[in-house]
Amino acid sequence: MIQVSHITKIYDGQKALDDVSFAAREGEVVGLLGPNGAGKSTLMKILTCFIPPTEGEATVCGHSIYDEPLAVRRQIGYLPEQNPLYTDMYVREFLRFAAGVYGMKHCNQRVEEMIELVGLTPESNKRIGQLSKGYRQRVGLAQALIHDPKVLILDEPTTGLDPNQLEEIRAVIKNAGKNKVVLLSTHIMQEVEAMCSRAIIINHGRIVSDDRLEHITSQQLTEKFHKVTI
Repeated sequence: MIQVSHITKIYDGQKALDDVSFAAREGEVVGLLGPNGAGKSTLMKILTCFIPPTEGEATVCGHSIYDEPLAVRRQIGYLPEQNPLYTDMYVREFLRFAAGVYGMKHCNQRVEEMIELVGLTPESNKRIGQLSKGYRQRVGLAQALIHDPKVLILDEPTTGLDPNQLEEIRAVIKNAGKNKVVLLSTHIMQEVEAMCSRAIIINHGRIVSDDRLEHITSQQLTEKFHKVTI
């Protein structure tokens, strides 16, 4: 469902991404693992059509990021690193608004399903501005999932979660990966081990490793990751 072919992105003469290629299919939770500044967020912004690549091509569900950006965006649920929320809106109000943007029917029913799915029930009657960072992340995840996208792109999705919240959100993401493509970025190796079926290690804009976790031990993954963070 995601096909990336020789993507390069240059900012002011510096390569943020350098000839990146990979494919991801339904049923995979793919972790983009790398230090801050490795190029993870840049790749996600290209796949969601926020910025164009300098070179290369990418398709999402068969739609080109160049020729069919609106079709690409319809297939994607996106939670960026800086979670953009309307903090003066109530939780349900915001999620109904998000559902309406996608022209969904039965919005109220879907909103309640999302509130329960991501564990927002205790805070669901509050304004978003009153929520903790962890609960704001849950609102962002509910917004990304509300239209039942085929592809879910999550940039540092567990930021700000306490240990109990962390386990719940990890479970939601893993479950979503059963019938979607999930691409998530993190600089924390344990997050990949807990949620992902595959790990792509990226450093200085290049893919340095791409392994299914069933084919690699935790120690081997640790050693590969440490090589790029030293």
